[in-house]
Amino acid sequence: MDQPQDKLRLNKFLAERLGMSRREADDAIARGKVLVDGKPATLGVRIDKTTEVCYNDKVVPFEADFSYILLNKPVGYVCSRRAQGDAPTIYSLLPDDMQHLKTVGRLDKDSSGLIILTNDGDFAYQMTHPKFAKTKVYEVELDRALEPLHQQMISDFGVEIGDGVSKLGLMKLDNSRLKWQVTMSEGRNRQIRRTFDALGYTVTKLHRTQFGPYKLENLKEGSTKRFLLGSAPGR
Repeated sequence: MDQPQDKLRLNKFLAERLGMSRREADDAIARGKVLVDGKPATLGVRIDKTTEVCYNDKVVPFEADFSYILLNKPVGYVCSRRAQGDAPTIYSLLPDDMQHLKTVGRLDKDSSGLIILTNDGDFAYQMTHPKFAKTKVYEVELDRALEPLHQQMISDFGVEIGDGVSKLGLMKLDNSRLKWQVTMSEGRNRQIRRTFDALGYTVTKLHRTQFGPYKLENLKEGSTKRFLLGSAPGR
């Protein structure tokens, strides 16, 4: 973060403090939700520690601590803040002091494994924006053995899934050809499931073990673990 005596762009400040993207911060500013020294903020304004910034009528402190959390998400939980039907939210697994954090990417209800939560908007942006191409690793099980031709199609040529071609890295986890390690750097909605579905397979298990340099390792299901930025637990 910039030194306190330096001027800091308001949208960067809001992103860091509130766990939103800079685009979301700009939108909040444009809609008049942000006040700077009691007056509606303007896009591009810079602030320092002497500036009072309010968002939705609440003062946003200039100095703030960031939190970085790993969660081993169980199957059956959704990553939204509100439960969906009978499916509980992952926030029901979190203690009170983590309720303000936002997920860095998501896993669908039927998937499990590594979820990162933070209130650092810049970190979230760098982990999820396609231009940074963060590697994600999954353990996947199929309803039937993957044919060698289909393995080659997925890993070498890619498979059309409706919103473009999907190409995944594949490595066998056993000789049954049912269990695979899948590596990808994209993040399209349900991309892995749709890729196998396009070839007539059903994914029966999808478990994320790594996101960028951060690994799940032996974190118990439903448990959380704090880490320091750059420490890459499990690297």
